[in-house]
Amino acid sequence: MAEVKVAVLGGSGAGKSALTVRFLTRRFIGEYASNAECIYTKHLCLDGRQIHLEIYDPCSQPQQGKLSLTDELHWADGFIIVYDISDRASFAFAKALLYRIRESHIGVCKKMVESSVFLVGNKQDLCHMREVGWDEGQKLAMDNKCQFCELSAAEHCQEVVAMFTKVLRNITSNFKVKEKRRPSGSKSMAKLINNMFGKRRKSV
Repeated sequence: MAEVKVAVLGGSGAGKSALTVRFLTRRFIGEYASNAECIYTKHLCLDGRQIHLEIYDPCSQPQQGKLSLTDELHWADGFIIVYDISDRASFAFAKALLYRIRESHIGVCKKMVESSVFLVGNKQDLCHMREVGWDEGQKLAMDNKCQFCELSAAEHCQEVVAMFTKVLRNITSNFKVKEKRRPSGSKSMAKLINNMFGKRRKSV
């Protein structure tokens, strides 16, 4: 069974938890306690292949200060970067996150298998309050060589499922290209990071 780890990152209120729970349960819950990080786990079948999926949903990340993301960059096989189309500050934060991920791929922290990254403009149901244009999101994704979509966690269940499915397909395709996902001797590092992120685990 393939193990796939995805980190869902973004500024406070962008809709990270809403997207994650919408994908895992098909339900939408508008309000979340954001004072504790979670790892959601789920077994699923993708294209005939059994997958053990872990999705890291952090507590709300500060939109100021240095972005290290060191643990997440080592742990995750893929990233979903979320911003709120009605909040330009969240878009700026998403841009900083993408820069940090891209920087890691060309620096000393480069992973053996390059992560799959998807930029998501959430809350499309708030188009009447839009502060970030679709073309801005598309350009940011192109500049960072990642995929892009706009959707609404509140209203677009199938679009949310399709987006997560694309991320998982990209990751499993990368696994097929590389026989080994991580360098030898890294199991202890993965275990350490799992312990750090393992404060709250939810099976769905």
